[in-house]
Formats: sequence, structure tokens, C-alpha cells
Amino acid sequence: RKYLMTETTANITAAPDLLSGDADNHKSNDAPNNQSARILPSSPGQDENKRVAFDGTAASSYHRMENGQNNGTNSGPSPRNDNDDIDNCSTYSMISVLTADEISDPRGFCIVCLIILIGDMSRGIVFPTLWPLTKKLGGTEVAQGYVVSAFSFGRILVSPLFGSWSVTHGYKKTLTFSMSILTLGTLLYAQAQNVGRVDFLIFAQTVLGVGSGTLGVTRAFVAEVTPTRNRTTYMAWLTAMQYAGFTGTPLLGAVLLKIFGDDDENRNGASLFSLDGYNSPAYFMTIMCIITITLLNTMFIDRVREKAAKTKKSSKRMEIEAIANERSWFGLTVYDATILGLLVLNVATKGSIASFETLGITIAEIQFNMYSSSAGFIVGTCGVCGVAALLSMGHLSKFMTDAQMIAGGMLVSSLGIMSLFDMKEGQDNPSWRFIFAMFLIYSIGYPIGHTAVIGLFSKVVGRRPQGTLLGWFASAGSLSRMFFPIMSGYVAHHLGTSVLFIILAIVLVLSAIVVSVKADLLEILSR
Repeated sequence: RKYLMTETTANITAAPDLLSGDADNHKSNDAPNNQSARILPSSPGQDENKRVAFDGTAASSYHRMENGQNNGTNSGPSPRNDNDDIDNCSTYSMISVLTADEISDPRGFCIVCLIILIGDMSRGIVFPTLWPLTKKLGGTEVAQGYVVSAFSFGRILVSPLFGSWSVTHGYKKTLTFSMSILTLGTLLYAQAQNVGRVDFLIFAQTVLGVGSGTLGVTRAFVAEVTPTRNRTTYMAWLTAMQYAGFTGTPLLGAVLLKIFGDDDENRNGASLFSLDGYNSPAYFMTIMCIITITLLNTMFIDRVREKAAKTKKSSKRMEIEAIANERSWFGLTVYDATILGLLVLNVATKGSIASFETLGITIAEIQFNMYSSSAGFIVGTCGVCGVAALLSMGHLSKFMTDAQMIAGGMLVSSLGIMSLFDMKEGQDNPSWRFIFAMFLIYSIGYPIGHTAVIGLFSKVVGRRPQGTLLGWFASAGSLSRMFFPIMSGYVAHHLGTSVLFIILAIVLVLSAIVVSVKADLLEILSR
């Protein structure tokens, strides 16, 4: 919704979610007779001509309009009433971070997107070669589960810590420190063959996970510089970068595998910097990390956090908080139960994709007689389609709520998993089944469903500290990426892949049913 606030100097369009941030007490040069007029600070990269002037009485009129009160037909400003509900603004301090639909720090947003891309690239670019490398070092499917889960274990260790650091020390220091650890992790991964032990590969994966444990930090930054009503769209852009790193870069890993080969004949001795199909992705990551650290320290502008002043709450907000503070069946408040439920949804969506991350190449080789490079191309191509789906979520959100997108994404993913039921163990199966399943999971189900979970969680959190809570949200996802790969390895090894797919489908279908039943409550709490 947009509300027209008219002042003698300008007609402007604003929205409730614009009124957040700290006041810049600049007087309007265009309104010398209006002592209460204020100029909204322009965002980095924003045209100075787009700066907007308005005053406290205009904001007061807007809030009366929102609460259904008659503002009359007078064109002049209304007398100021101390009891007016002016959310985070007054005659003497007008606050605004955003225009109606823009990001307040586009340069910082782009750098954060690059960090997200590189963080998950460290997992995606090695997708075609991780299982062959594990086998080469003497590992089995169970060992592969531990290798994959080690990455998420590293994220679990630091995600809440990095989230709190972003509040106390700022974004720049936190992100620079994490990227430095990620650089170290890429160098350790590149030496796994020289060391020749699976446990060293697990250790390198853990360090990579620690270095990329800033999902909560980056999401908190995006939540801070974007308007609430369009937050799911911007979160979709951020997730598109994450998804491109995870599912798109296997294409690059497959290309590097083709160029440098995957056998020992291409290695010139045991030199620390010998290039082959296994370590070239790690060295490529090293270069990308160095470039990102440089950008952080030369172009990224840190944001200073200040506590917002206590303000009077609107009647609508008080009604929502009354619902949130009610007790649920488990003794928790409705708000706490919702936060916990969204964490569980994060586990369900991340866990299903983690299982395919663990066994996707194994299934392609054993069940469909594919080369690892061919499977990498298929997954990477489906990942690119998933990025396109994420970039279109702004249009999709006009027709569907977050809850509907979550339930729909989970059902599509479960359909893709069900298409792999009753595969013939140890025999060649038609390749279209693998392609069809990867398309439904990687191109539609996971990107749309999981991104809607992230956007809904951020909306429910609201104006509470985003960094810490989104850090715990990221830790829940990392926990699922640690548990599901290990579980998948054991189930597939002892019971077969069909049993594993049945378990995953049941988890997703039950989650979709719960979301559908509680859709109305989720919609209320996300306002």
C-alpha cells in the first residue's frame, strides 16, 4: 500500500516500512517557512534529486489514514497531537532508510551477494569431484557422508557467533575475518591429495564451513537495507546468489575436471601447487576469496547500529502482539512456537537437498551409468534454472503468499523424489528419471520453497535483532546439512536408496501439510 502525504513543498509517496533508521535533521531548502520539514537522507548511489521532504504533521496524517481516522479535506497541515501513533518518527526526528521500493545501500548489497556466492561455491564447485576424491583417498559412502556434513558442522560452530559479532563489531570486520578463514580452507582442501587421508579432507571441509558461516550476517544486512513488504523479493535475489554458488558452479567444476583431468598422470609429482581436476576448483576459490577481501576493505561501507527509541504502538500492532503472546499447546508463546516451527521447516528443506548433495553423484554413477562430469553438468544446468526461478519470485509473490510458496515448493520437491522410487538397484535406469528429479528439486521445489521460508522468518522476526536470530536460523540449516548426509550415507549403504527417498518424501509432505494448516497464522505474524 502506498499513502500520499502532501506538504506545501512536495507531494510524496511513502510506506509504513520506510519509517525506520536514524534521523537526519536537515531542513528543506525548498521550504524555508516550514521549520519542521526534514530531508530524507539519500542512499549510496541514489540521485540527489530523488531526495524527499516531509514533516511530522504529514506523518501524523498518514498514520491517522492507516488507522481509519478521517483526516478531513484541509490541504494544510493538521495540528500536531501528542497521542498520534507516529512509528519511529516525530516532528523533530524523521527517520528513513529506504525509498518505497529501493535498497538503501546497493553497493553493499552487491558485495554481500558476492560473499554469498563464494560461500556456497566452496561447496558447489567441488560437487562433481568430491565423491571421486573421497574414493581415491580410500573412503566409502559413509565416509562421503561425513565429508559433506563436515562443511555444515563448521557453519554450525560459528553462525550464531558471527551473527552476534555483526551487531557488536559491525559487518565489515565480521565478513573480512570469515573470508580470511575461507581462504585458508581452500588452501587446505587443495592439499588433501598430498596428505592422502580422508580425515584431512574432513578437516579441510570443516574449515571451509567455518569460513562460509556468515549466512545470518548477510541476511541480516539485507533485512536492514530493504523494505519489509518487498523483503521476500530481495531475499530471493540473495538466495539466487547462494543457489548459483551451490548448484550453478558444478558446471565450472565439471569444466575444470575436463580440462585438468582426474587421474594421477596429470600430476607432476607431489608439488604443493600441482593442478588437476581435484584441486583446481580450490585454487580458483582462493583467487575469488582474495578479490572479495579486497572489495570489502576498499568499497564496502560499514553500517553503524543504534538502538531505536521506544515508540507508541498502533492498535493493529498491539493486536498482532496479543496473538503472538498467547500460549500454544507446548507451553510456548505462539511467537516462539512459530520461530521454532520455521527453524524445523528450514531443517526439512535443507536436509532434502543435502541428501542429494551427498549421494547425487553416487546415484548417477551406479544407478544411471553416468560419468561424474555429466551428472555435474545436469545438476548445474538445473541450478541455473533454479536461479531464474528465484529471480522471478517478486512476480510470484504477487499471486502467492509465503506460506503457499513454502508448501508448493515442498510438494514439488517431494514429487521429484517420488519419481526415483523403485529404481532397479545395480542396473541401468533411464536417464530421464534422474534429469526429471533434478529439475523438480533443483529448479523449482527447493529454490522457491526454501527462499520463502527465509523471507517469512525474517518478516516474523520483524524489528528484533536480525543478526543473532538469522544466525541461529542458518545454524539450523547447517545442522540439517550435517545430520542428513550422515543419515543418508548409512541408510543408502544398509537399506538402499529407495528407503532413503521414501523417508525424504514423507518429511516434505508432512511439512507442507503443517504449513498449509497454519497459513493464516503465519500471514498474521509476518505483517
